[in-house]
Amino acid sequence: MIKKLQRKFIMIAMGSLAIVMVILVGSINAINLYQMNSKLNGAITILSENQGRFPKFEKEIPRQDDKRFGFEMDEETQFAIRYFTVDIDADGDISEIDTSHIAAVSSDEAAEYAIKVLGGSRDSGYVGIYKFEIVDQADGAMIIFLNCKNEIETATLFLLSSGGVAIATLFLVFVLVSVFSRKAIKPIIESMEKQKQFITDAGHEIKTPLAIISANTDVLELTGGESEWIASIRNQVLRLDKLVRNLLMLSKMDEDEIKRIFTDFDLSRTVDETASPFRAVAETQNKKFIMDIQPGLMFRGDESSISQLVSTLVDNAMKYSDEEGAIKVSLHASKKGVQLEVFNTVEKIDPENLEKLFDRFYRADSSRSRDTGGYGIGLSIARSIVEAHHGKISAKSVDGKSICFTVKL
Repeated sequence: MIKKLQRKFIMIAMGSLAIVMVILVGSINAINLYQMNSKLNGAITILSENQGRFPKFEKEIPRQDDKRFGFEMDEETQFAIRYFTVDIDADGDISEIDTSHIAAVSSDEAAEYAIKVLGGSRDSGYVGIYKFEIVDQADGAMIIFLNCKNEIETATLFLLSSGGVAIATLFLVFVLVSVFSRKAIKPIIESMEKQKQFITDAGHEIKTPLAIISANTDVLELTGGESEWIASIRNQVLRLDKLVRNLLMLSKMDEDEIKRIFTDFDLSRTVDETASPFRAVAETQNKKFIMDIQPGLMFRGDESSISQLVSTLVDNAMKYSDEEGAIKVSLHASKKGVQLEVFNTVEKIDPENLEKLFDRFYRADSSRSRDTGGYGIGLSIARSIVEAHHGKISAKSVDGKSICFTVKL
């Protein structure tokens, strides 16, 4: 149990940190890419406004249009930025190629890049390491290609570096959390251990007086005969004894102390044999009992636990169904396994409180629970059995006058 809590604590802590790191690193890199792209767009804008050339830079003359999208010209701009241009005439043919501002691309290669761009549907974007933009002109168009090799390498290196730092940070935090998590959850563990010990001790202490009361009740019945008071005492003793056994069972389930034997068995037969006896009870209460079980479904698990699960859900449906209501037990194959459904009609139920039904000692209708002998603990046991089989259990109500418990195994 301690290791389970520790693992859960580590998973929550690391999962939360991982989400934060992904958002942080992703945001930083997105901003970096946006700024890089904006500067490149600024350079292309100046080139497009000056017939494919950078204007002469003069310090003495302040320029208002040097700074575009984060791009700012200086004395070295026309020598630092490598680019080439291809002019297209009105007929869509290449009329002129200017590769004087780049050494890595020949005129033939520039023509190939231009043909590739013209064959696409975009007016701007990237072709390899070159960012391009098609600029309309009076006698055709001009395609500006900007060499982005340095920017792409820098952005890639920044992405890898930030990602590496994030992974290293996660690993370091994982080590620290693993070392110190036991101390962090120690108070919780101690509280749970005390609670478990209290339940175990109280359960064993209560068993002795229950046995004495039960024996004294039998003596009173032998000497004084049957009476409603003796019957009432016996019923309450049985209720309390069942409650104690259920509490001890839940405590053992929490600690994984219940030994379960997982074998392959006929789930259809087990569900049918467990649910069928409730049909006679339903008939005596004028309730409609329906079973829809797909035959031949095999399942690997603890057969006795699954039988207890079915019995708990059907018994719950019997207790809380309305007068002359309906109960339906269904079992069918699903995409990832099998699905068990136990449906029953009710007088009224609040759909917002359905998840609370699995909480210990929660009862949607306390007065009804007392009448039917419920403790608000059966569904907690059912959930523990389902979780032990790595399944899921849920409850839903469509109309507020019926409830369906669904178990996916």
